[in-house]
Amino acid sequence: MQPNHASKDRTREWYVPAFGPLAFRSFVGLLFLPYTGMVLAYVIIGSMMADPIYWDRVAAIAVIYFLGLGIGAHALDAAGSKTVKPWGTAFSTRRLWTIAIGSLVGAYAIGIYYMVLHAPLLWPIAILEGFFVFAYNLEWFGGRFHSDGWFAFSWGSLPILAGYILQTNSVSIGVLLIAASAGLLSLAEIKASRPYKTLKRTEPGLGGADWNEITEKLEGVLKSLSLGVILLGIGLLAWRWTG
Repeated sequence: MQPNHASKDRTREWYVPAFGPLAFRSFVGLLFLPYTGMVLAYVIIGSMMADPIYWDRVAAIAVIYFLGLGIGAHALDAAGSKTVKPWGTAFSTRRLWTIAIGSLVGAYAIGIYYMVLHAPLLWPIAILEGFFVFAYNLEWFGGRFHSDGWFAFSWGSLPILAGYILQTNSVSIGVLLIAASAGLLSLAEIKASRPYKTLKRTEPGLGGADWNEITEKLEGVLKSLSLGVILLGIGLLAWRWTG
């Protein structure tokens, strides 16, 4: 199966709106909202494990990760990846870098405020996430950190810990186990996502008779994983809010 590199239009993906100008659709695609939603759900899940819950910190950690991952990391991925990204064609490299740096500065400004006043134990998480934002998305060190395992750790396990630590300035056995679980769910997501993206870049006629069937199955896995994690986060949020 040989990818057709001319077929890179991912604005027809299931998570990209079918309306609006190309720049708008490409920006929504750049955010990878289902997968960003998974990470936001992880920080919510981590936060909901605390008692008591400081709701301003719940909002803060969600905004931090939306800016840092949803916008910043994905803009860097489009700007600096060694492979051509479809979202990068709608934005100049300079604009992508401006978006990325602006989002990361905003995320760390909020984070530093809370780390100084309430949760100094969050500093190691903030430093690690900052490292992975650049090392993973720009494929530093020969792409050593651009792997499924580091993806699962940085965008699965660490967000759970970040949500909990911002609430409690502590770590527990329970939250470590939940963080490991989130890492495994993210590992399953990236394992399905990589072949799915390869297939989507391949013309159906070049992918063999099973192209549609395999693509639909992988897309179903990705939809189920992302929606399941997001609903879990929303459910826990609603339970603690009304409890």
